[in-house]
Amino acid sequence: MSNGGGAARTSGPGLKRGRPWAVAVRPYLMVAPAVGIVVTLFGGGLALGLAQSLGYVPFVGQSSFSLEAYRQLFQDEEFYRALGQTLWLSVASTALATGLAVTTALSVWPALAGQRRLLFLYQLNLPIPHLVGALGILFLIAPTGLAARWAYAFGLISSPADFPVLVYDRYGWGIILEYVWKGTVFIGTNVLAALPGLEGGYGAAARTLGASGWQRLRYVTLPLLAPSVLSASVLVLAYTLGAYETPFLLGQRYPSTLAVLAYRRYVDLDLTARPEAMALSILITLVSAALIGLYLALARVSRMAPAIE
Repeated sequence: MSNGGGAARTSGPGLKRGRPWAVAVRPYLMVAPAVGIVVTLFGGGLALGLAQSLGYVPFVGQSSFSLEAYRQLFQDEEFYRALGQTLWLSVASTALATGLAVTTALSVWPALAGQRRLLFLYQLNLPIPHLVGALGILFLIAPTGLAARWAYAFGLISSPADFPVLVYDRYGWGIILEYVWKGTVFIGTNVLAALPGLEGGYGAAARTLGASGWQRLRYVTLPLLAPSVLSASVLVLAYTLGAYETPFLLGQRYPSTLAVLAYRRYVDLDLTARPEAMALSILITLVSAALIGLYLALARVSRMAPAIE
């Protein structure tokens, strides 16, 4: 009996102590197939796009590398108009979503604390794709949409055509509305996830020391929430900068966003425009990658914040 028990012990923990590298490598081996597929598909597509942006388009007789596509792009007035439109839509929608997210999360937190059903309702639109949300916005606020018909039915306007133009307009209000609708809940969810730790740490200490609700909000809650809020906002900004479907469905044709401009040049019948389309895509990818790097840095800071309590 004792020999059997000793053999079992030797083949168990002793084996692990003898081969620590096997335990360390196992998680990486398990995820290697999935990571390999992602790297192959995304990395291969990115490499092909980079090659075409540098002028390597052999099916149209261009087999040499150059920066001509980037030079033409930076001399194109349409590019700068699209850049301005993209920055306006992204920054405006992210700022509005951030402000609404912090306000609503702080307002509903007392009611949502410990209430999973109410929290589920708050997060209800998270799994809804942006394309579906854009279609909903189109049916709601288009000149012939539900809002226009309701306004006409209640006598607020003389005809549905008098309803304010909120889609296909110069400022992209419909696009901003859809981004805010999605981004507010995403950022608000991050705020709600960070609030329990704040309430039990510095918030409780400030309350004990006699700080008022406004003082706790200004000097404790908002500063400690800043890393979580900023990291989520940067992620939303990165998405809106490179998003295609919502601006394509709700935005005007000119000036369009950078993503829509890249798509239109990619599907242009003139195949010599393909390098410029790919150059646009590479620029969008670089900006998005930089913002994702910033997000990871801010997320690391937000994870460290509870440790100081």
